[in-house]
Amino acid sequence: MNQKTRNMVGTGILTAIVIVLQAMAVGIRFGTFSITLVLVPIVVGAALYGAWSGAWLGLIFGVVVLFTDSAAFMAISVPGTVITVLLKGILAGLAAGLVYKLIENKNRFIAVISSAVTCAVVNTGVFLLGCTVFFMDTIKTWSEGAGYDNAGTYMILGLVGVNFLVELGVNIVLSSAVVRILNVIKKTNK
Repeated sequence: MNQKTRNMVGTGILTAIVIVLQAMAVGIRFGTFSITLVLVPIVVGAALYGAWSGAWLGLIFGVVVLFTDSAAFMAISVPGTVITVLLKGILAGLAAGLVYKLIENKNRFIAVISSAVTCAVVNTGVFLLGCTVFFMDTIKTWSEGAGYDNAGTYMILGLVGVNFLVELGVNIVLSSAVVRILNVIKKTNK
């Protein structure tokens, strides 16, 4: 099997994993929104198959989120929700792949860790940016209802705080372990 075919097959398998993980993750909550474990296969795909694979997996992640976990935002702005959710996934996967490629030749382990951090930061950062651009009036109302003095504090602590930390930790640990295992398997099959 040539490398292009391996990349397509690997990305296809990770696509299925993204769909299943995100569909199941809707019930895992540590705050307002569900915890996503999907960043792990996105980072794995970006590291093993490149930035475009990461972007594709991020797109699939976004599409599943639109159908499973976006009702609160869809009720406010359909275009704002679609743009935010799709962009956060695509850019997180693309950035993870670019960071991995940038560091890979120096140290693959550090490249995976950096890619995992980048993926989580971009995913959450684009979400916060989307909240600011498309949903700020609603966010202000939610923050007042939750007893926060300002919407920015609410966004960081109420919307993404614990979720981000859990996602970041899980992503760093699992992504580095999975990529390391797959690289060992790849070497033994040569």
